[in-house]
Amino acid sequence: MSVTDQFRQARDVLLAHRTDIETAREKFTWPRFEYFNFALDWFDQVAATPERADQPALVILEEDGTRYSTTYAQLAKRSSQVSNWLRNLGVKRGDGIIVMLDNQYELWETMLAGFKLGAILLPTTVMLAPEQIHERIERSQARWVVTNPDNTEKFDAVQGAFSVITTGLSQLPDDSVHPQYLYTAADDAPVEFEPTEPTPASDTALIYFTSGTTSRSKMVAHSHASYPVGHLSTLYWIGLEPGDVHLNVASPGWAKHAWSNFFAPLIGEATIFLYNYVRFDAKQLMSVMDTEGVTSICAPPTVWRMLIQADLTKMINPPQKVLAAGEPLNPVVINAVNTAWNADIRDGFGQTETTLVIANTPGQSLKSGSLGKVLPGYEVVLSDPATGELIEGAGEGEVCLRIDPRPVGLMTEYYKDPEKNETAFFGGYYRTGDIMERDENGIYTYVGRADDVFKASDYKLSPFELESAIIEHPAVSEAAVVPSPDPIRLSVPKAYVVLAEGHAPDAETAENIFAFAETKLPPYAKIRRLEFAELPKTISGKIRRVELRKKEADFHGADGERTEQSLAARTTNGGYDHEYSATDFK
Repeated sequence: MSVTDQFRQARDVLLAHRTDIETAREKFTWPRFEYFNFALDWFDQVAATPERADQPALVILEEDGTRYSTTYAQLAKRSSQVSNWLRNLGVKRGDGIIVMLDNQYELWETMLAGFKLGAILLPTTVMLAPEQIHERIERSQARWVVTNPDNTEKFDAVQGAFSVITTGLSQLPDDSVHPQYLYTAADDAPVEFEPTEPTPASDTALIYFTSGTTSRSKMVAHSHASYPVGHLSTLYWIGLEPGDVHLNVASPGWAKHAWSNFFAPLIGEATIFLYNYVRFDAKQLMSVMDTEGVTSICAPPTVWRMLIQADLTKMINPPQKVLAAGEPLNPVVINAVNTAWNADIRDGFGQTETTLVIANTPGQSLKSGSLGKVLPGYEVVLSDPATGELIEGAGEGEVCLRIDPRPVGLMTEYYKDPEKNETAFFGGYYRTGDIMERDENGIYTYVGRADDVFKASDYKLSPFELESAIIEHPAVSEAAVVPSPDPIRLSVPKAYVVLAEGHAPDAETAENIFAFAETKLPPYAKIRRLEFAELPKTISGKIRRVELRKKEADFHGADGERTEQSLAARTTNGGYDHEYSATDFK
């Protein structure tokens, strides 16, 4: 049996049991390949079938109405053409290629072409500054860059021996620091691609730089199996089927973009749909979804809240496959979507280091606020983060993955970082660093990152649970809860709040939020301090609670006693507004 047939067989087991996770877990086994190339052994083979050849593989709609569409067959040929051109330029197996593009068709062509060549792709956000680009190139030793005209000049300020390929230009820029090539030159390359040798499935195919909420970015290395094959689990979570039209709201350069804008839809033989906008307009997005016949959507909770505010009932034919990822959902969003669309919005858990591991899948009975069950192909244990002792049955602990046998969807390593690898892979497990609660039915609920959970008056508190309560208040757009040092309680919960439009950052609003939170939280978990401020975030949008914790230590002192030094730090550190205390309103 060919590797294509083996891959299809594994996928079809999941499709056959898409609403029965217990049977899917029982019958599914990872296909384990010695040689595998996603572009050659899967995508091109799918594109050659009469069922998919003329089906759109990728549709990109611009805000001005301009529409790009390419079929599976067209994208297969075009990616082969780009492969031939890149090989003629000198791109070799194992060469690193920084892919710094927006949601533009060249991104998909380059990804597939890179796989065909056996190059190492390093998807990178266009939001990076030159110093951040320099770090990525220096650490990865990438030799090639594919970018667009808006970002080409950034690389003139970056040292290194690499060449820059620019899309959308008809002539080369003047006085470039690095060798320059025009992407459009690929138009003259042959459309038939012949690989020189088979692709070892264990070779590195992708490196992602994580956003780093507590330290500098980690380099997560994935093989030609771990993401291309591993995303069978992501396909199962979404529930994609051949012919679906899938919209994923995610920026290029991050792992989630690859999950739902590349691998899962192409594995499922669906159509990838993208809507490019300058400024997010929830009403317009819903109108576009109706027009384009979107059957499946995945978006972060922030986007879902904006869609809810814009009135979900405006859609005529809402999608029934609705998902959220990025940060855990709260019940308000879940209930609003169900009421408007009669569809269950399903959460899922995975990391840049993995594919989807735990999720609410089609057909599961949903437990409000939970992440669901362990997906086919993964074995999860909970361990005490302090002692490493395994927790049997119901309980709370750090999510760890059994690596004997190793799940295919797990990264190969943190690239060139033995210290981080030693910490992450320990005692036959991969440690995720995420704390969850598991009930007697094997359903998991997110608690928080191991380094975010804190104690107040000897009670262990999850920032996510407290944030979920606060964000139900109509004045709150976003919230982040961190421990604030206190001389009596060790620490108390403090909320940093971003207000929704039309609400003033004043004492009256603070009092209202305090009172509201008291009705939602037990006494030991009540919010005791509050501050209106913008939230520090990574460039991928994750809240940097580490910065907020540091601000609290600077202001209140490590032991909660305000000193002249801590008050001085408050004045000089910047970014502070007035802090309100719950006791101010008693």
